[in-house]
Amino acid sequence: MHITFPDYQPVFDGANLTMRFTTRVDGKPVESTIIAEALEDHFDADSALEPVLLAAFDTGRNRIHSVCAEALDRNGGKDVVSHSGLFGVDSMEPDHDTTA
Repeated sequence: MHITFPDYQPVFDGANLTMRFTTRVDGKPVESTIIAEALEDHFDADSALEPVLLAAFDTGRNRIHSVCAEALDRNGGKDVVSHSGLFGVDSMEPDHDTTA
């Protein structure tokens, strides 16, 4: 499975307090999401406001992509929602080749 992360900003979803970003799995788009709580817990976002979450996403982009890639590997390339708990699991952060 070849996983890539196109180089553009995630989209804030204020109704669900998430950041959505597109991932490509074998060239096909897959929706990936990280919830605000994960950005607060692991990437120093101090509120759920859009500019704060965007900054936290940018700071943690490599780790977020790595965890997302591992989740995609595990679920067969289906949509991923990254919760805070995924970032505390050592096995969720292998040395993936996650190209932009």
